[in-house]
Amino acid sequence: METKNAVKALAALAHESRMVAYRHLMQAGPGGLQAGQLADLLEIPPSSLSFHLKELMNADLLDSRQEGRYVIYSVKFQSMSELLSFLTENCCGGNLCISVSMDPCARSEALIDNH
Repeated sequence: METKNAVKALAALAHESRMVAYRHLMQAGPGGLQAGQLADLLEIPPSSLSFHLKELMNADLLDSRQEGRYVIYSVKFQSMSELLSFLTENCCGGNLCISVSMDPCARSEALIDNH
């Protein structure tokens, strides 16, 4: 992923409504959600949701498809994978990265062992 694409994706996610919408779509999986369902979940007007979804689409984070009279939005998992890879590419100075879910005491010991 190029830096400019990563910045565009991060900028699109850097808004509370877009982040919440994106998380709902991530949880929905490849099947996605209808725009109306998403508006109900976020408790925002469809016109506001449309603006936010457009930003996520322009950042290449979402796909949309027409099913009858409904528009279904879903996450482009490959795009998020590329963004995460870009962000972690040079992580931890080439050392094994420490899991965030790891016990804090174990993290401290692992940091000491790695240095």
